[in-house]
Amino acid sequence: MSIQPVHIVGGGLAGSEAAWQVAQAGVPVVLHEMRPVRKTDAHQTEGLAELVCSNSFRADDWTGNAVGLLHAEMRKLGSIIMACGDAHQVPAGGALAVDRDGFSQAVTAKLEAHPLVTIVREEIAGLPPADWDNVIVATGPLTSPALSEAILQLTGEGELAFFDAIAPIVNFDSIDMSVCWRQSRYDKAGPAGETAAYINCPMDKGQYEAFIDALLAGPKSEFKDWEHVPYFDGCLPIEVMAERGRETLRHGPMKPVGLTNAHKPDEKPYAVVQLRQDNALGTLWNMVGFQTKLKHGAQTEIFRTIPGLEKAVFARLGGLHRNTFLNSPKLLDTQLRMKNQPRLRFAGQVTGVEGYVESAAVGLLAGRFAAAERLGRPIDPPPATTALGALIGHITGGHLDAGRGSFQPMNINYGLLPPLETAGAKRREDGSRIGAKERGRNKKLAMGERALADLDRWAAGAAALAAE
Repeated sequence: MSIQPVHIVGGGLAGSEAAWQVAQAGVPVVLHEMRPVRKTDAHQTEGLAELVCSNSFRADDWTGNAVGLLHAEMRKLGSIIMACGDAHQVPAGGALAVDRDGFSQAVTAKLEAHPLVTIVREEIAGLPPADWDNVIVATGPLTSPALSEAILQLTGEGELAFFDAIAPIVNFDSIDMSVCWRQSRYDKAGPAGETAAYINCPMDKGQYEAFIDALLAGPKSEFKDWEHVPYFDGCLPIEVMAERGRETLRHGPMKPVGLTNAHKPDEKPYAVVQLRQDNALGTLWNMVGFQTKLKHGAQTEIFRTIPGLEKAVFARLGGLHRNTFLNSPKLLDTQLRMKNQPRLRFAGQVTGVEGYVESAAVGLLAGRFAAAERLGRPIDPPPATTALGALIGHITGGHLDAGRGSFQPMNINYGLLPPLETAGAKRREDGSRIGAKERGRNKKLAMGERALADLDRWAAGAAALAAE
């Protein structure tokens, strides 16, 4: 008896990961991607899992960072996104950043080569056909208008959108390295041991104040139909941050801490703009935290006032795109199925997670849930003590409903995981006191160790069930 396929709509990070997990479980999968038949405002290529914003998967250290823990959990479960990310890594201090083109090409090639994966280039303009009984919708922030409208009708919700913004990318050869210098914050070593993964552009107080004035005065893109839609605080445009206070940027992406100007070591910068390597060749560098809705002409003019970028050549200017997400705690069950139409699962940013890795993680789980259901051996979500389980818990039941619009996209963080059963020791065996910072590090390590051990037990149980 042949196994009917699982259908996946959307070939981004979540859809690609879901397709891989379904196929690896021995279940056929049809992956529907609308590009190039229908293009989007943000995508540049036809590749699967294209990175449209930053090229960073953020911190990679599972012992002290929640997103690093999520990385480790996904690696344990055979994630295609993490495998291809590791294979196409570029220097980024303690973060995992990738060559975006090499990464996308690798994911596309692996899925194209899998014997159980069929890729169909077409737009699903509305709800999937009724005879598709096991579907994952992973259309992400750039869901087509027709599908968005269909989902709106199905959910009965009034809104599905907020704004998200894209940071500019600069050609390395156009950066003045007699003004800028290479250094990671606090000289922190990355996975490959590098301590100079960022290019730093220093500003004195006068330059910073003039920059803020220019941001506030510069012409912005306007999207009148969406003006009521809120921004996500984790990806605010820089001019919106500037509007919230003149010092906001200096305490955010432009903070000068942990950096010493190699050209003028005795002068402390008032603010610093950081650039992070964007491709394997090191020819492209993105402006960290510089998502913007400034019009393109204004971007070029204003960003060239940054010391060291006076002659900057931009491979891509910043932009703004619509993001789409569900009121998941109300609409989805713990298997990521729509409560009023359980043949439909949702994955990725549309579920209310924020970030590349988080989106892929939800795709990973949706794929496993869908495959297990197709094989007649449903599995429970991972324990809440894991980063994966904590994400599922938040989007399907962990949110405290404070009324309309209270559910917001969430990055993985330790606050989503249950506290440790026992508090960490405050004193060493010799009686000396353990400082608060060290206790904090010990707590994160203990939570990571607990998560990975619990995930191993969950995965072993799921594997045993699948083998029955």
